Amino acid sequence: MNWYSRSIDFLKEVRAELKRTTWPAWKEVQGTTTVVIVTVFIFAVFLFIVDLALQSVVERIVGFFSG
Repeated sequence: MNWYSRSIDFLKEVRAELKRTTWPAWKEVQGTTTVVIVTVFIFAVFLFIVDLALQSVVERIVGFFSG
């Protein structure tokens, strides 16, 4: 079997598998997208606050030893 016929067989199998796939409803896609965006925003704010706190701690440690 050459590469061309293997490629054709593969694409046929992909097409058959996609026909059996259950796709989510549009409302479900919107809901999960909203959850992801809100979660990313919450983690971004949390990590920003942690970064500021760690920056302050490191600056105090460096200031203590340098001066």
